[in-house]
Amino acid sequence: MSEFHHIPVLFDEVITGLAIKPGGTYVDCTVGGGGHAQGILAKAGDGGLLIGIDRDPAALEAAQRRLQKGPGRFVLVHSNYTELDKVLAAHQIDGVDGFLFDLGVSSHQLDMKDRGFSYHQDAALDMRMNPQASLSAYDVVNGYSERELARIIGEYGEERWAKRIAEFIVARRQTGPITTTGQLVDIIKAAVPASARRLGPHPARRTFQAIRIEVNGELEGIKPAIISAIDHLKPGGRICVISFHSLEDRIVKQSLQESAKGCVCPKDLPVCTCGNVPKVRLITRKPITAGQEELATNPRARSAKLRVAERL
Repeated sequence: MSEFHHIPVLFDEVITGLAIKPGGTYVDCTVGGGGHAQGILAKAGDGGLLIGIDRDPAALEAAQRRLQKGPGRFVLVHSNYTELDKVLAAHQIDGVDGFLFDLGVSSHQLDMKDRGFSYHQDAALDMRMNPQASLSAYDVVNGYSERELARIIGEYGEERWAKRIAEFIVARRQTGPITTTGQLVDIIKAAVPASARRLGPHPARRTFQAIRIEVNGELEGIKPAIISAIDHLKPGGRICVISFHSLEDRIVKQSLQESAKGCVCPKDLPVCTCGNVPKVRLITRKPITAGQEELATNPRARSAKLRVAERL
């Protein structure tokens, strides 16, 4: 297994956003290679505790190597942040001082050829963040109907040529299964008109994003996990969420805004009957993005957006 390559995005902004307390308890819900987690524990000190969650065993191995060199206690858990309640209960964690979610695919997963995430390298169609999961990109590409493919490519990839790409995939399947990322890229290039291929990002970028999101169920778990994290925060505790595309950011923004709302009764009602009280205050009204210095060393940070809220 190759070394887990992990450059934490918006590192300084996350450390500042979490307002880390010495001896505090923190949960990195997507620990990856442990870059953010290492910074959190460095600030929390010897009395600090970090729970690191990731669905990728390779990430947990890398985080273990990285975190054992520094201060503080840590526990790494092979799980998904959708299981946050169960993870905290299993480790008898009640109040938490801060949560971090770094959504999406990691640099290491993109760079590892055999994981099948990248449209720049020819590999088996996989895209599973958890290699033990049952659904793979192969299953989606070869098993979904044309209508289902068009829907996920259009909805999750926001791809204007979704219907045409789905048609080309299904037509190609008639001659045999599509087994590699290279084959899929060629199909997408054939489906997208030449005039569209000359402009914008790689023609396969949006379709690969859509299939990856479908394979890993990335969107449906975001809001419940954020709500769960907020419920476990101590007063004054912070939640930081990094997203990388508009679909994720929209869910994050709406989830935090809903948690920051007070009374939702109709304005003409003289007395509040809903009993709704705000759980958090928004620290960032607009998302924090990477500066030029970070972009110069880590171009993948260009789409990163950080939102922060504090428990009331």
